[in-house]
Amino acid sequence: MRLPLKHILACAVLAFGATVAAHAQPIVVKFSHVVADKTPKGQASLKFKELAEAKLPGKVQVQVFPNSQLFGDGKEMEALLLGDVQMIAPSLSKFDRYTKKIQLFDLPFLFDDMAAVDRFQASEAGKSLLDSIKGRGLQGLAFWHNGMKQLSTNKDKLERPEDVKGLKFRIQASDVLEAQFRAMNANPQKMAFSEVYQALQTGVVDGQENTWSNMYSQKFHEVQKTIAETNHGVLDYMVVTNSKWWEGLPADVRKGLSEAMAEATEYGNKLAGDFNERDKKLISEAGKARIQQLTKDDVAAWRKAMEPVWKKFEGDIGKDLIDAALKSNQ
Repeated sequence: MRLPLKHILACAVLAFGATVAAHAQPIVVKFSHVVADKTPKGQASLKFKELAEAKLPGKVQVQVFPNSQLFGDGKEMEALLLGDVQMIAPSLSKFDRYTKKIQLFDLPFLFDDMAAVDRFQASEAGKSLLDSIKGRGLQGLAFWHNGMKQLSTNKDKLERPEDVKGLKFRIQASDVLEAQFRAMNANPQKMAFSEVYQALQTGVVDGQENTWSNMYSQKFHEVQKTIAETNHGVLDYMVVTNSKWWEGLPADVRKGLSEAMAEATEYGNKLAGDFNERDKKLISEAGKARIQQLTKDDVAAWRKAMEPVWKKFEGDIGKDLIDAALKSNQ
């Protein structure tokens, strides 16, 4: 039986309406990270959500999950590759299993300050690292700052490398960081970020390395006696997504998310500097951990102790990349 034309048209309209409705559902972007909302990473994530949803109204919905609510730092990369989340922002130390080149950022005393880090990450050599993990199903979108790392212990004295001999230090899962502490005759212990406070409190580890803002937000200064202002390394993150998911997005959505990410990066990196200055002051005022200032001779001793780490990893990272990073100090 042939249907009347008006019935056919009505069915077509309904079908078209259903298709439009289906496409009208926003793309959900789950952004998972392991630190508090009030940290630079936490604030940059929330700024990204705000900007992305403003640039792509009704097209995307960004859901931010801080403090390891969805996945801890040992599971978030696997979750991203499985499609359980769409964006994460792990520490750069987490990428050494995907490309040895990113081990560059863990080399001790490579960068003089965060301005040098900025110059390198904006260079062609720096930006190339965002694409260096494509072959493993990952796409880097941006570098986010946390800041320069300081060293803390539960001991009263922390001036020279010999002061940490035999002590247990929590580290991220990084071969470079493991070598760094072994070069100082200390004992590195790989441990998830969420476990560090209790480990310091109970003496499972004697110390750790971190930025002022991480130490303050996680209250590490309450369970450590001394924090040496070493500025010996950089703690940064890479915002990363699943490359297949990213390339499958509509072009306008990918463009909007890229613009939101660039603006959120600038916002978050500025905050990182402000937060570290503020939190160093707050730690000092709290009066629980003493901040140890180092002399030039002290810093020279730390640099000399860590020199073997550079030699050990130069082959994996590439001398050309290390040289490019060193140029950013000039």
